[in-house]
Amino acid sequence: MSTQEVPLPIVELMADGPETAVHLAKARAFAEPLLASRHFDTDEDALEHADGVADILRAMGAAPSLQAAVYLVYAGEFLSDPEDVVTQAFGPSYGHLVSHTRKLVQVQRHARGAMAEDPGAQGQADQLELVRKMLLAFSRDLRVVLLRLASRLQTLRHYAATKKPCPPMLAREAQQIFAPLANRLGIWQIKWEMEDLVFRFLEPEQYKRIASLLDEKRVERESRIEAVRCQLIETLAQGGITAQVHGRPKHIYSIWKKMRGKQLEFARVLDVSALRVIVRSVEECYAALGRVHERWQPLPDEFDDYIARPKSNGYQSLHTVVLSDPVVGGPAAAPVEIQIRTLVMHEHAESGVAAHWAYKEAGTKGYAGVSAAGDFEDRVALARRAVLHQLLAWERDAVQAVAETIPAQGLFEDRIYVFTPQGNIVELTAGATPIDFAYSLHTDLGHRCRGAKVDGVMVPLQTALQSGQTVEVSAIKEGGPSMDWLNPQLGYLRSARARTKVRAWFNARAQQETIARGRDAVERLLQREGRTALKLDTLAEQLGFEHADALFEKVGKDEYPLRNIENLLRPPAPPEEEKEVVIRRSRMGDGSSAGVLVVGVPSLMTQLSRCCRPAPPDPIRGYVTRGKGVAVHRADCPSFRQMALQAAERVLAVTWDGEDHVADGVLYPVNVSILAADRQGLLRDISEVFTKEKINVTGVHTQSVKARAWMTFTVEVADVARLTTVLEHVAQVPGVQSARRK
Repeated sequence: MSTQEVPLPIVELMADGPETAVHLAKARAFAEPLLASRHFDTDEDALEHADGVADILRAMGAAPSLQAAVYLVYAGEFLSDPEDVVTQAFGPSYGHLVSHTRKLVQVQRHARGAMAEDPGAQGQADQLELVRKMLLAFSRDLRVVLLRLASRLQTLRHYAATKKPCPPMLAREAQQIFAPLANRLGIWQIKWEMEDLVFRFLEPEQYKRIASLLDEKRVERESRIEAVRCQLIETLAQGGITAQVHGRPKHIYSIWKKMRGKQLEFARVLDVSALRVIVRSVEECYAALGRVHERWQPLPDEFDDYIARPKSNGYQSLHTVVLSDPVVGGPAAAPVEIQIRTLVMHEHAESGVAAHWAYKEAGTKGYAGVSAAGDFEDRVALARRAVLHQLLAWERDAVQAVAETIPAQGLFEDRIYVFTPQGNIVELTAGATPIDFAYSLHTDLGHRCRGAKVDGVMVPLQTALQSGQTVEVSAIKEGGPSMDWLNPQLGYLRSARARTKVRAWFNARAQQETIARGRDAVERLLQREGRTALKLDTLAEQLGFEHADALFEKVGKDEYPLRNIENLLRPPAPPEEEKEVVIRRSRMGDGSSAGVLVVGVPSLMTQLSRCCRPAPPDPIRGYVTRGKGVAVHRADCPSFRQMALQAAERVLAVTWDGEDHVADGVLYPVNVSILAADRQGLLRDISEVFTKEKINVTGVHTQSVKARAWMTFTVEVADVARLTTVLEHVAQVPGVQSARRK
């Protein structure tokens, strides 16, 4: 189908009047500079080809508007954006025609290429795919078929006139696709000429043989036909029947086909000569038949009543073969075929159902963009369906013809073609239901579908449709699909496209409910906060959403907490800046070891060692240094032990001065080691513990690796016994894993 959900009209002819001749001249003038000196891939001069196609359509009785379309279609081959350019200059009807025809030409070229590369099953399948594409193209705009038929005939004429060999693929395509199509549509003047030309290209020896046989007795045959024609006019006039009587040459290909099909020699083909009788009514057809059989002897088994039993393509006529009178001084009696029909039947036979309807009905009424009413609208719909039924029959013929030569099982079995009440054709998946049909026309129509008629009879919505049926759906004004439609066991839907649309409807409804739920929650929050004047889209943008519905959907799904909105509306107090640890200068001043006595050596200068930071009541030892007096270490200091082993004579006994060193207000520096999980505010929280415990911090060193923090604090205490309590409090700080004296 087209990109639109409602198919284009099957034909969009402009109302033909005096101005259409102007349109034709304007179209040719538009195309001439584009086509001049250009050649197609068949080596045809582009402008000459366009003129030839227009002449063929004119001979068929086509309106000037369709002849004008010929030039625009071929000009489109040499435009960068043909549909838009033609639409702007001549209107959308011509623009659509240019687009559809060019696409179809591309499909034809692909199919010919596939047949050339693979004449077997795959090539035949591609050829049948061409049939399907053409069928759909014709269903949108019937002018496409007429243009393509006339174009192919003009190309065959070109090869015949120039005596150049016609590519076999192109000739076979004309034989297998276009000639049967012309036959199905009843456009016999194209069918016969096309078949003769293809026969000439593909079977040149047989063509020449039959042509020569016809030519040998041409004078004799023409004189006999003229004599019988005059006798027939006289015979009908005696019966009060006014008629037109014309001679009709038999086409070479039809003669050869009859010879081959019935295994006849040329001399035994009875209807090489023929007359055509045109009368005013059906009653006169049978009256004329009676007069003919009274005047000449009819041959048995050579009578066909196509009026009572029309051919599948709508052809009607009476056919009989009689034995003519011997010509005086000439040959003996010979069989002559006589065809009797009305003028309406004759016009149909010459131009076919497609041309008769499109030119006479649509052209006269101005179908494009104008909605006809009443009986005319019904007649147009009936005519359209009649044409498309023939197109479907043509497709079936093509599939059957291929099936006779290659295994074609499965081709086209996956699709069917049905009609709208207006006669438009719709392609569906095999087994599709009326609901599938409704969705193929328009999504909204599918949603609202509640009933259906097939060929005028009410049917259940699960009914499997068949090709050629006319389907009409009834719909409610508002509503949506049923969940039952998605149940495969109930059989409401067969096409994946329709199922997708039904799911999309339910998903959209669920989304709307979620958005409504989220909107309600957000609006209630704004009401509580007294911020109802705040624009919802502005709020959504501030929270990082494109629009308000996106915010509501997230809130409705519980994927976005309302706390985030509250934080935006009531921003929390800014976090306190990280407090720097206050490091005070030690009250020991120069670091001398007040309160330490050297046993047996009074007034000897002492210094507390930095490596182990001794403090009361630690067991301590002294070590005599060079020039700095006695260094005081904790008894378990590793450094002291190492020095004592090397110089035992320097070790001195030392002790704390009395029991009241705490009361004296003397503070001693000690190192505290802390291991913790690193986080923001950790240093601040630990420092607050020291501050609360009134512990003076004189130094801090921190190191963080892979989210773990190692900290060393230098603090002053009067007694390490109190430090134990402080470290217990530090260990309770969140994230702290251990706190100990170093």
